[in-house]
Amino acid sequence: MKRQKFRYNPETLAYEKVELSWREHVLRSILVVAPAVVLGFGFYLLFSSVFTSPKELSLERENIQLKKQLDDMNDELTLLSSVAMDLEKRDNEIYRVIFNAEPFPDQMRLLGTGGSDEYEELRNLTYSDRIIDNKQRIKELEKRFYAQSISFDEVIKLAREKEKMLASIPAIQPVSNMDLTRIASGYGWRIDPIYKTKKMHWGLDFTAETGTNVYATGNGVIKTIEQKKWGYGNSIIIDHGFGYVSRYAHLSAFDVEEGDTVVRGQIIGKVGSTGKSTAPHLHYEIEKNGKKIDPIHFFHSDISEDEYERLLEMANNANQAFD
Repeated sequence: MKRQKFRYNPETLAYEKVELSWREHVLRSILVVAPAVVLGFGFYLLFSSVFTSPKELSLERENIQLKKQLDDMNDELTLLSSVAMDLEKRDNEIYRVIFNAEPFPDQMRLLGTGGSDEYEELRNLTYSDRIIDNKQRIKELEKRFYAQSISFDEVIKLAREKEKMLASIPAIQPVSNMDLTRIASGYGWRIDPIYKTKKMHWGLDFTAETGTNVYATGNGVIKTIEQKKWGYGNSIIIDHGFGYVSRYAHLSAFDVEEGDTVVRGQIIGKVGSTGKSTAPHLHYEIEKNGKKIDPIHFFHSDISEDEYERLLEMANNANQAFD
């Protein structure tokens, strides 16, 4: 039974029943509940500082594992960055040097970065700084490896062009001449066989019997077939590409036609003595970018070093040309 409180009234000299307002009721309730709440919170703090809940233990283990994963990721990113740097160095200092190409532009390796708000959703996460740093490093590596793939595509293209160029450059003797005793005249100033005056001889003369096979000295296309009574006589001009052109003059017969594609070592005609010629031989010339050059430097795929030295000596000692 609820206890009833009374208060003495000196004016009426009597005890009167005490009636509490709702505010007093609320205040009394608070005074009763507050100590219990404070006490309970104190016990909670005490137990939470001494004992760990299963959920907290699970989160703690997850954090440890997350930190380990971040450490491993950081090591892997460092390794990948080192690999990327090595590839870039090899690309610029070896591969591109081989093919006479400019270094791949540095600005192409890091094309733009994300905005400042790109990682905003990660700001409040545990280890957010490390996570954001790793993501930025990953994005940077993605750009570097993508740029490197573009560079390697260019290098592969250059290599294919180089392979094509090496196959096209005149690099063998136009007449089979293994003992190298039949070269009659070399490149340079020689005595003209008809006019007996000193004249520039723009090629090499190979003496051989009429009908001896003449070979294309590099891959190319038959640009011109000439048939003249004087000068070069019957001759073939091959466009090898890359600025190289070769001429085979004084032929007795043709084995190709204009527009034909030929490969190095293919028979294109026969030795003769047509045009301005005093004996059966092949007059052979090479042009590079429209300028006539000494063909003797283009036999590296056909003869040994000793044979090449011997050929140089014979070409330099020849005083009179055959054409």
